[in-house]
Amino acid sequence: MTDVNPVRRGRPRSVETEDAILESAYRMMAAQGLAATTIDAIARDSGVSKMTIYKWWPSREAVLIDAFLRQASTMLPLSESGDPFTRITKHAAAYAVALNSDFGKVQLAVIAECISRTGSAKIFSERYLGIRRDISLAIIKDGQKDGSIIASESAGDLYDRIYGTLFYEYVFGFRPLTADYARKLVKSVLSAP
Repeated sequence: MTDVNPVRRGRPRSVETEDAILESAYRMMAAQGLAATTIDAIARDSGVSKMTIYKWWPSREAVLIDAFLRQASTMLPLSESGDPFTRITKHAAAYAVALNSDFGKVQLAVIAECISRTGSAKIFSERYLGIRRDISLAIIKDGQKDGSIIASESAGDLYDRIYGTLFYEYVFGFRPLTADYARKLVKSVLSAP
């Protein structure tokens, strides 16, 4: 009996084409807003057919989230080395700075789009927030084990106090967000016994 590999239809997904689509989508969201960032507009701007976009993403929201996710991974990498306290501090400080850029505006718009289309931010959570939250929780737990993080609350509660506060402050504008504010927030949350 001969092994037969399954035949895949169509061309394989091109990294260059995917990059062009996601770059176009993010650039359009940042410059023109979500209303202008349609599949038609993304296809025209990236030079890719609408059929290719729909073949690779199940919905417009999925394209927008992936475009945002790609930008977030570039702007806000979670360091894989160093002590956990420093890693979380650097990331939170970078997040505060990012929120003051187009990134913050795009993040809010993508969340609002998910909620208005589906009634929840579940797709955003599954494709972006949940993944990054899990990585951060592991970092916090490692810090609690090695003693670089003194706080004994659950890692989830500590994470939510840091990032929930930063997001809340950004959305409602109660204070200007700065990297220094984020560093002080992390220190107050993670250093308290």
